[in-house]
Amino acid sequence: MDGGRTWQPPRPPGQRRADHTAIVGCDLFVDGVAVESPGSAADLERLYERAQQDGGFVWLGMHEPTEAALARVAGVFGLHPLAVEDVLHREQRVKFEQYEEVAFLVVRAAQYVEHERLRDTSEIISTGFVRLFVGPHFVITVRQGNVMDFSSLRDRLNSEPDLLVQGPWSVTYAILDHLVDAYVDIAAAMQTDIDLTEAAVSTAAAPISVEQIYQLKRQLMKLKAAVVPLHRAMINMLDKRFTDMPKGIRRYFGDVADHHTAVVEQLTGFDDVINALLQARLTQLTVDQNNDMRKIASWAAIGTVPAVVGGVYGMNFVHMPELIWQYGYPSAMLLILLAAMLLYWLLRRAGWL
Repeated sequence: MDGGRTWQPPRPPGQRRADHTAIVGCDLFVDGVAVESPGSAADLERLYERAQQDGGFVWLGMHEPTEAALARVAGVFGLHPLAVEDVLHREQRVKFEQYEEVAFLVVRAAQYVEHERLRDTSEIISTGFVRLFVGPHFVITVRQGNVMDFSSLRDRLNSEPDLLVQGPWSVTYAILDHLVDAYVDIAAAMQTDIDLTEAAVSTAAAPISVEQIYQLKRQLMKLKAAVVPLHRAMINMLDKRFTDMPKGIRRYFGDVADHHTAVVEQLTGFDDVINALLQARLTQLTVDQNNDMRKIASWAAIGTVPAVVGGVYGMNFVHMPELIWQYGYPSAMLLILLAAMLLYWLLRRAGWL
């Protein structure tokens, strides 16, 4: 709610439930324990009323909801229309915003795509968006894409009532912790790719192309676009002026922020290494091109020897040296051969051939 602007879409006659086609999970937690888990068949109005009465909260999970499904959920939980509009836009920047008592967070999940070897078209990083609405008695997660699945996270949280008793922010912490842990694993996998690329750059037997290094850099930039902006969002989230996050759970978020900072620093280091590898490969290409030009020039010089001799004797002058000598032709051929061999030896000695 925001100054009476709570979105209340018109409800068709007789309709009482939301469009459940996008609901992938729904749980009601009271005192850190899941007392109801109706899933996609949840009666959201009843669950939300019970959560308010019993001091619990509802965790509703949605995957790529339709506009109608999101409108019904927004009507039940009083979500701000501007935040709902952001959900409907597939591409959004990572951010944190506060709408009265409801916090809205946009994050980008990432996943490492396994591959046998790096190619100039390899997709190493896959990303997707996760939007979170956090209110006093609910947390709503809206996923876009199949990068992050919360089913295992739900199972793990159900075994941690001491954490869930902290309220909806405990789920938000668990999601961000899961998200940052995925960043850490991806960074470790990319470290292997970078090490293999570095080995290939320094090994003449298995050269790597500039396009392959560029592709690795593009994938790193894709990962950085997901990871780095979360830093500002977490700073705003931990600001006491914006959220009334319980003190106990705030410490957990501080731990996530530390891990996230470490990943950002690691990715920055990756960027420097890839830039150095790219520069080294470009230098190698320049050296190879220079060597090729030397070889071409050397063979052109050797080919000039018979051309010069043939050109002299092709001028058709009457008085030419050794023109009527019976050994003149073989002597000229021998001279050409010796001169070419001498020139080849000199160029070979100079390292041009």
